[in-house]
Amino acid sequence: MRPVALDWSIENCTIARAMEVLGERWTLVVLREVFNGVRRFDDMRVRTGIPRQVLTNRLATLVDQGVLRREPYREPGSRVRHEYRLTEKGLDLWPVLVAVLGWGDRYLADPEGSPLAVVHRDCGAPVDVVLRCADGHEVGEARDVLPTPGPGARRRVD
Repeated sequence: MRPVALDWSIENCTIARAMEVLGERWTLVVLREVFNGVRRFDDMRVRTGIPRQVLTNRLATLVDQGVLRREPYREPGSRVRHEYRLTEKGLDLWPVLVAVLGWGDRYLADPEGSPLAVVHRDCGAPVDVVLRCADGHEVGEARDVLPTPGPGARRRVD
């Protein structure tokens, strides 16, 4: 049986477009650091071991895409430098990072557990990502979801 998805074009796929921004190995690591309050280039480089040029390129892409913004700062006696802050677009990636963390914790953590915990600031309970439909029903499994053509779908032209 032929999958219905083959009838639809993927030229304007937003997953593919998002992966053009986020799909490089170090990008989510950079975002993890900024979400954790590490905002300065040298701090990120030392903490993560990302090669200088790779970090420069990742930060430039995230700034160009509007995920991060550069904020100037100056240490006494030094030249002006920049730190990186999340924009609204960047903050909207938080559930993505929490979902990746949860997946990593489930399948890739060391025997003693994850080195990072994400907890609710008000009560201290662990935070995880929950999917809900627009009517408020919790979606527990991938098989509970039916991918269908969206409003921007285009029929495939062979």
